[in-house]
This record gives sequence, structure tokens and C-alpha cells, in this order.
Amino acid sequence: MAIQVVLHLHNEDPFMGDMDALPDPTHSYVKITNARKRDGKSIPTLTNGATAFLYPWTRITFLEIMGDIESSAPTETLMSFFRESGNGRH
Repeated sequence: MAIQVVLHLHNEDPFMGDMDALPDPTHSYVKITNARKRDGKSIPTLTNGATAFLYPWTRITFLEIMGDIESSAPTETLMSFFRESGNGRH
């Protein structure tokens, strides 16, 4: 099952794509398939007919992982943010 991600590259608009698995930190690139704009339209700078794209980690600012990821590792959940009330002294 493909994992949907939003890929944020340096100095470019973010776009969506699919990954077969989460990237291994030891690899020097990330493989993306089905690359598209966030609204689902095609990306004009990509060649028609291309099926997979390799992006080096040096070009990637961060990845947003959409949906649930099946993992055996325990996860922590952020319950909520809070704001201290008062006069601002600690």
C-alpha cells in the first residue's frame, strides 16, 4: 500500500506523491511515484510519461506523511497546546 506524502523542496512549491515505504535514513535519495500538485493536477515541469522520481535528501526540507502509518514502534500523542496565564513572570 502506498504512503501519501507532501514533499517540501528548497525554494519550490510543495507537491504530493506516493512512496512504497518510509525512506531509510541511510539512503541518499527518496523515491516518489505519482507526483502531482496538492490539488491533484499534473506538475508542468515534469516530463509526461515519467513514473518515478528520485529526490536527493539535500534538496528536501521535510516530508509530510498523510494518513496512518502501520508501525510496531510505540508512538506518543500530543494532546493539546497550552498557554500559561498570568503576568508573564516565571
